[in-house]
Amino acid sequence: MSWGTELWDQFDNLEKHTQWGIEVLEKYIKFVKERTEIEINYAKQLRNLSKKYQTKKNSKEEEESKYTSCKAFQATLNEMNDYAGQHEVISENMASQITAELTRFVQEVKQERKQHFHEGRKAQQHIETCWKQLEASKRRFERDCKEAERAQQYFEKMDADINVTKADVEKARQQAQIRHQMADDSKGDYSSVLQKFNREQHEHYFTHIPGIFQKLQDMEEKKIGRMGESLKTYADIDRQVVPIIGKCLDGITKSAESISEKQDSQMVIESFKSGFEPPGDIDFEDFTQSMKRTVSDTSLTKADCKSDPKVPSKSRNKLWPFIKKNKLMSLLTSPHQPPPPPPASSSPSAVPNGPHSPKQQKEPLSHRFNDFMTSKPKMHCFRSLKRGQTESVCADKGMMKRTIGKPTCAFEAREYVLSLKLGSTPEDFSNLPPEQRRKKLQQKVDELNKDIQKEIDQRDALTKMRDVYMKNPQMGDPASVGQKLVEIGNNIEKLRVEVHKFEGWLAEVEGRLPARNDSSRRQSGLYDTQNTQTVNNCAQDRESSPDGSYTEDNSQEPEVKVTPTEFDDDFDDEEPLPTIGTCKAIYPFDGENEGTISVTEGEILSVIEEDKGDGWTRIRRKEEEEGYVPTSYIEVYLDRNTKGAMTYI
Repeated sequence: MSWGTELWDQFDNLEKHTQWGIEVLEKYIKFVKERTEIEINYAKQLRNLSKKYQTKKNSKEEEESKYTSCKAFQATLNEMNDYAGQHEVISENMASQITAELTRFVQEVKQERKQHFHEGRKAQQHIETCWKQLEASKRRFERDCKEAERAQQYFEKMDADINVTKADVEKARQQAQIRHQMADDSKGDYSSVLQKFNREQHEHYFTHIPGIFQKLQDMEEKKIGRMGESLKTYADIDRQVVPIIGKCLDGITKSAESISEKQDSQMVIESFKSGFEPPGDIDFEDFTQSMKRTVSDTSLTKADCKSDPKVPSKSRNKLWPFIKKNKLMSLLTSPHQPPPPPPASSSPSAVPNGPHSPKQQKEPLSHRFNDFMTSKPKMHCFRSLKRGQTESVCADKGMMKRTIGKPTCAFEAREYVLSLKLGSTPEDFSNLPPEQRRKKLQQKVDELNKDIQKEIDQRDALTKMRDVYMKNPQMGDPASVGQKLVEIGNNIEKLRVEVHKFEGWLAEVEGRLPARNDSSRRQSGLYDTQNTQTVNNCAQDRESSPDGSYTEDNSQEPEVKVTPTEFDDDFDDEEPLPTIGTCKAIYPFDGENEGTISVTEGEILSVIEEDKGDGWTRIRRKEEEEGYVPTSYIEVYLDRNTKGAMTYI
């Protein structure tokens, strides 16, 4: 079965068919190219998607990634990243093994097809030329024969006519002979041309055209076979990545199976356990004793239904402010965002207003305490919880003692939430609950020990190097290593001091060491009132608790009966904060927002609370007006001997 024998007369159809076959191959190449683009775009989108949901560093998500569900999700994202990589492999292999190869092959096929059909057209032109020669020879032979016949007839006519001279007859006879000779010559030429044409035609249809058509057939079959191989390669490229994709999916399944609900629940406990005890029952406080009435049979007060306020409760009563966090936060606003940067010029209009600290309100503490315990949103914060006001903290404690008996947990909770609101992080983590503080301290100790071990390893390596230099001076100078060893020794000593410091705080939290004396107490704004006897002894409450908590015992503190009017009288007039230095305004500040104070350039003011790292400094003007200004707007001159110059949360 050959195109040369079966399709000897279908030159034009074969030309169209082979052109269509090339177009099909080009269409397949275009399909593979688009598939390649889809794969590369899909891989890119998968990578972007995986990157989008990856845990961000230095964020809350990084802390949450410790849960097994989050780890499984992160593992899934990593597997999807590898999954995307396999689609990139598909795209690359299809581009190199199919698109590029077929594009080159199509160019070769086009060139070969063009050559074959050029040969075919040349053969057709040759046979057509032979045919034309044959036709010309035939027509000439036919014409000569007709002329010879007419010449013969004319001769016979002249020969039969008696009136024609003999010369004319002879002339006609000679003319007839010439014509017969020409006819014979044309006949021989026609016969020769005919034989040649038949021979050329035979070669054309049985040799040249079959050969050309056979080449076209081979080319077409080669093209079809190459397309089949490409389709197989197309499938193989996908099949090659299936095992790896299967491993990616197996990894996702394995990560899903690694999720442990119980373990995550335990991690929640470890993350948020405060170490505080649940609040106890609140003692009944009888305010009817101040009422002067005549006891009668109809009296509402009976001995069997009264509770003696002088008898202390046997349980350690604690009150925890179980109120909504957003309401609690609304009572504890403070400057926790960075202040505006210094202006480029001294013009007040160039100073932007950033977030500011709350406005100082002189309000009876009992009112604020009632607002706090009733969870009413109020934008004024406790003076007792403002930084630096130790006297107000003592007053708060005394008031709480006289009001609810045992405010230990409530006070700790307020300080804890306040520290979260302020965003402060003391070095000893005293702003955290006991359990969380212990974990942070232990983590810090472990990190410092690792740093010490690194320094020790480096020291040992340098010591060996120095010994080598001493034995072989040509290799190096031992003195150059000695200076580095001294630096490393100093670093190790500093790190060990830090470890000792954090281990001391850790031991205090775990209860292994007694409380430190006054000289080593950390001024963190959290107070220890274990030796408090009455509200008036609040001067002893100004020491910090080593573990950042507040505890007290019923046996050490008799309750004091105070009428509600005494609360307002005790805390309406609060002593102002002591001056710890002076400052000079180097830029003007509008102070239009709540809690801030306006200053003019060059103005001298008193500093009552230095910058605690939040970018704000608290100042006073003429013992009357107080507020916060950005630290970068002033030059501060602190008196380090002043007792008020201490650090508060």
